[in-house]
Amino acid sequence: MSRFASSTQDIPAAGAVPRHVAIIMDGNGRWAKKRFMPRVAGHTRGVETVREMVRACLARGIGHLTLFAFSSENWRRPEEEVTLLMQLFVRALQHEVVKLHRNGVRLRIIGDLSRFDAKLQGMVRAAEEKTADNDKLTLTIAANYGGRWDILQAANRLALAEPEKAGQWQESDLAPYLSMHYAPEPDLFVRTGGEERISNFLLWQLAYTEFHFTETLWPEFDEAALDRAIESYRRRERRFGRTSEQLLADPHPPARNVADDAPVNPAGSRLDA
Repeated sequence: MSRFASSTQDIPAAGAVPRHVAIIMDGNGRWAKKRFMPRVAGHTRGVETVREMVRACLARGIGHLTLFAFSSENWRRPEEEVTLLMQLFVRALQHEVVKLHRNGVRLRIIGDLSRFDAKLQGMVRAAEEKTADNDKLTLTIAANYGGRWDILQAANRLALAEPEKAGQWQESDLAPYLSMHYAPEPDLFVRTGGEERISNFLLWQLAYTEFHFTETLWPEFDEAALDRAIESYRRRERRFGRTSEQLLADPHPPARNVADDAPVNPAGSRLDA
């Protein structure tokens, strides 16, 4: 069982500050192109923005920051750019982990890491182990990640672990096998760079997340831009299927599993809604 409420099974708590912010960091290449620089210069500048966002989330009491660094579809990019991105990933692990650890940040890497070389996989494991006990902020980097891959790998692991329940699995059975089982669902999703799609990112987890799209390119996304995204989040009604009137009457109802409301057939077993 997941220790966090499911937005489709329960009504999660919703505060003024999002517990979990997920971001697609888009626009590095365009930022560089505008300055007649190689695309990798934009990616390098983007790492500095990651540092700034970590500091900003710590200052605002945000518990989880998840960043889409490299999708399973990004292997389609030019080979030279992919190679440079891998090199940048290695350098970031070499230079940033000590700083993260010093500031109480836990680092998690999600995605299919089997495609990375043995050195990089070892660095990822070492970084996660070093920061495992930190609890001020969990920084998750999605690398070679895809939302469909995540659901499929979870389903396959569940099938191997509990074959006797095939045909009767519930959401709570699958949840522990998802890549982000250790985190609450994102409250706020941000995509920089002007595109308005989720690009196979956290398909399961974004079910009731509030979306914020901005024209700002990732290398230019700063604390003020983050605050605008949070302000946009604060203006939303987080109803989770309820009406506005219900929300006004009881904004913080006790957690309730909606499966408990399923009708019961005469034999005593639950009926599918």
